[in-house]
Amino acid sequence: MSVLPLDAADSVDSVATEPVRRRRGLPAALRRPGGAFGAAWLLFMLVASLTASLWRPYAVDEQDLANRLALPSGAHWLGTDPLGRDILSRIFTAGALPLLSSALMLVVAFGIGLPLALIAAERGRTTERVISRLTEVLLALPLIILLLAVIGAIGNRLYVVMAVLGVLISAAVYRVLLGVAQSVRQRLYVDAARVNGLSSLRVNLLHVLPSMATVVAVQGAQLFGIGLLINAGLAFLGFGPAEPEPSWGFMIQDASKYLFDDPWLMVPTGLVLAVTVVAANELADALAAQGAPAGRSGKTRRRRAQAGAPASIPAPTAPAPPNESAPNDSDAVLVVCNLSVAVDDGTELVTGVSFALRPGTVLGLVGESGCGKTMTARSLLGLLPEGVSVSGGSIRWQGRELLGRGSRSVRGREIALISQEPMVALDPMFSVSYQLTQPIRRFRGVGRAEARRIAAGLLAQVGIVDAERVLRSYPHQLSGGMAQRVCIALALTGEPKLLIADEPTTALDVTVQAEILSLLRALVRDTGLSIILVSHDLGVVADICDDVAVMYAGAVVESGSAPSVLDAPAHPYTMALLGANPHVPEGEPVPLRLASIPGTVPPPGEWPTGCRFATRCQFAQDACAEPFPARAAHHTGHVLCVRFDELSRAHATWDTEAVGAETAPGAETLAPAPDQIAGASR
Repeated sequence: MSVLPLDAADSVDSVATEPVRRRRGLPAALRRPGGAFGAAWLLFMLVASLTASLWRPYAVDEQDLANRLALPSGAHWLGTDPLGRDILSRIFTAGALPLLSSALMLVVAFGIGLPLALIAAERGRTTERVISRLTEVLLALPLIILLLAVIGAIGNRLYVVMAVLGVLISAAVYRVLLGVAQSVRQRLYVDAARVNGLSSLRVNLLHVLPSMATVVAVQGAQLFGIGLLINAGLAFLGFGPAEPEPSWGFMIQDASKYLFDDPWLMVPTGLVLAVTVVAANELADALAAQGAPAGRSGKTRRRRAQAGAPASIPAPTAPAPPNESAPNDSDAVLVVCNLSVAVDDGTELVTGVSFALRPGTVLGLVGESGCGKTMTARSLLGLLPEGVSVSGGSIRWQGRELLGRGSRSVRGREIALISQEPMVALDPMFSVSYQLTQPIRRFRGVGRAEARRIAAGLLAQVGIVDAERVLRSYPHQLSGGMAQRVCIALALTGEPKLLIADEPTTALDVTVQAEILSLLRALVRDTGLSIILVSHDLGVVADICDDVAVMYAGAVVESGSAPSVLDAPAHPYTMALLGANPHVPEGEPVPLRLASIPGTVPPPGEWPTGCRFATRCQFAQDACAEPFPARAAHHTGHVLCVRFDELSRAHATWDTEAVGAETAPGAETLAPAPDQIAGASR
């Protein structure tokens, strides 16, 4: 695979540091005193109980009536019970039942609760509500009374009873794990896995479950201790194994009768039960401490598996809204027509967005935060947040409709995503090699060795010098610029024809930004890729974009070629954005104060009728409050302004080099320079 030439900015050395060798040996939780003690004691009890018949000094029913209630001695290390039976033999023989039945309870509880949590987190609010209501019914049931009823129906079959207990506890397991699963699914590397074409099952197994492992282990260890106590409590009440079979609960009950005369009888069994429960909790604490440093909370939004692709999408036959013009480009590979995105409660986030993307070109989506840029870009891949869906319009990729389930077939293969935050777009659980080779093998149908060779070639293609070293690295061992290059290589694994870059340089310093922009330019130039670039930075847009769509309050207010829009803006909002740009042209004086646009973007649901920029525009008139059609502008674009013709004529006569000096009649109040528009509130 050929290596793309890099611009001057790419000459910056980007050699990866030597990966830190992973520390081998015991897990971190077992290196803690509490974790080591808990794991060692539970393992000892399990092995000793399961093998008790091989090493115990006495049979469980063997009596030594001459030594009833004896204290510890050489013959009986832990003493004897009221019938002269060896306590040591009975304790370890009885240990198998509570340990195994508690483990069975965990298997049932997590076997039900964990899949339900994953399904609810993936499928969205409706599915979650149904499952949550069912689990609330289980939580409302009286636990002990139900267990006693089960025992009354089937007898003292504790394995079955503990399995029923696992079903009841699964509701609590579900409630705990649901929040964790929802948080994990918000992470960008999960979105990246979905873009790379992984099925829901593989996304859960490879990316969601590993991130939930610590919480699952902690909950399991704690519930195991609770299971031991419930098991012993049932036996204490007489619902355990029948004599002469020993059980911890019955032995404690028997010892309670001699509490004042022979208190030692309570010590061995009570101590073993207490230490076993404490060991389970110590192991849980160690696991929690191990997971705490790596715990990262995501946004509290929840995603569903088919985000942006609801079961029923309105057919893209709705007429174009009056404020937008439909694109008409026979050469376009992507045509978005009258796209609308709304929350399930009906609040619109994006309305009437239309644009066309030609092969080998870069389209920039520009605007302030909250204008709908990211929602528009993510709707192309069906990666909208849970509770948000496409409510109308059409998205056609090379003649195919992407709404509904159409986006699934092109994710990763034909359309790929470069996220804003590279360090959270890569899964910290896996090496760079694994994260690149897996989608390569899936998309291209090659073997492991060939996939690794292709991965090394992709890293070289994106300007990484020591590809083999980076392949052995983990995401935390990479710098921000290196991680972003790896993300771009990951997006290229399926040989896509369109890259959606969601502010790919925002989190990077200036030098690395220049490197990434050079890389994107080289990819477009040498591979014929098309790119949709979401950005706040007009300098980035001017540097790389061929076409621009300026978005405000969920609508495209101006579009056209980048030179025409940036050199001769037609909409007051575009003028204001340019005026607020902190870059000062060479030879011009630096202003004492940066210009700013007064006010804020109105939130969805509070958009004014007519022009949505009217509340912040100093040119607003009564006519701006009424709906009006878009006007053709910039030859191939449009502008959404009722005073477009007046502003164009006045702006053409404005002398930007003599602000405040002689101006055309009337122009000083109609079309001030862009920096004056942006700073009108000063």
